[in-house]
Amino acid sequence: MTDKEPNDVGRPDEGADSIELSKDEAVTNHAGATSDHRTVNLNPTEEELDAMSRDELVELGTARDGVDVAYRRERFPIPGTRAEKRAERQVSFWFAVSGIAAAALIGVFLFWPWEYKGKDEDGNAAYSLFTPLVGLSFGIAVLVIGVAVVLIRKKFIPAELSIQDRHDGRSPEVERRTLVAELSDALETSTLGRRKMITRTAGAGVGVLGIGALLVFVGGLVKNPWAKGDKSPLWVSGWTPDFPGETIYIRRDTGRPDDIVLVRPEDMDAGAMETVFPWKEKWRGDEHATLQSLRGIRNAVMMIRLRTEDAQKAVKRRGQESFNFGDYFAYSKICTHLGCPTSLFESQTNKILCPCHQSQFLATEWGKPVFGPAARALPQLPITVNSEGFLVANGDFIEPLGPAYWERRS
Repeated sequence: MTDKEPNDVGRPDEGADSIELSKDEAVTNHAGATSDHRTVNLNPTEEELDAMSRDELVELGTARDGVDVAYRRERFPIPGTRAEKRAERQVSFWFAVSGIAAAALIGVFLFWPWEYKGKDEDGNAAYSLFTPLVGLSFGIAVLVIGVAVVLIRKKFIPAELSIQDRHDGRSPEVERRTLVAELSDALETSTLGRRKMITRTAGAGVGVLGIGALLVFVGGLVKNPWAKGDKSPLWVSGWTPDFPGETIYIRRDTGRPDDIVLVRPEDMDAGAMETVFPWKEKWRGDEHATLQSLRGIRNAVMMIRLRTEDAQKAVKRRGQESFNFGDYFAYSKICTHLGCPTSLFESQTNKILCPCHQSQFLATEWGKPVFGPAARALPQLPITVNSEGFLVANGDFIEPLGPAYWERRS
């Protein structure tokens, strides 16, 4: 009985030190010629490998990999033809477009007006175009690089049809060397190495795009987030009073920023939840401030009206016993795990759910996490009803909102 049964699947060179190539099975070299009937040594010594040419290493590599090159033809066997130059110009054109789009991305990011302008203010049209222009220039820069790569494959990489036996296992040194030779052969036969127009425009396009992408990423890190001290953005929100005793109303979002609708207790049914936002009277008439009250990343709050029997059994956090108003409890909508919106509420179980990573918080127990990766409770906003009968904030959050960061004190 032999060591290997007839049906066993193995590498084509297993159990053999050489393989015989007939003219029909010969490996087509990079010049398009086929070898005559001969034997290829599949396990050459280091000295024999050092003495081999690139074409011989390619032939050895394909033989060791069990590759049968059924057809291979160079795109431009005769250099300098009009078709070749036309193809080169096509590829260079798309790389040049990529460089121009990437340069436009940098220009827009650095110099285009980005500060908010209201719809009735001068410069609103330019401000409204900032984000679309950043996305458009970046998208074009990436897209046309893909177009250029596809054209390189269609215009310059030799047309080839190969059949290969599948095998597993790590590659020995001989196969590593032959692979390098095959890649080198692919580069040379593609003729890209001598096409300065393509390589230069490709370098410019990809390089400028890389700078633009890095600039967009790093740009947000340039500003010091703590420059305003205790009023730095991560410490405050729209619920932070600008002076002692300031009334901060609770408003709903109707889809129209200028439509200021304040919330009264009777507006909500038992077991209901609504996302609400802060409103300060000094913002009235200020289009930007009015819009930011709804769009500020730390402003969204979940207003929940528990059923009376559930509210009576609610467990309150020490120091926050007066934060609710009767059956009404208000929690930050920013998940303490990674900052996603905790936009789901199960009225039967009184659980607040974050759809991103399935963290769950219990509304009847000071918003503490009961499931998922979140480790801290949702901050609770103290609320009450003012003399006008509107729900209002009864102070600011007493802890930072959102996920953890190094500087937070709780």
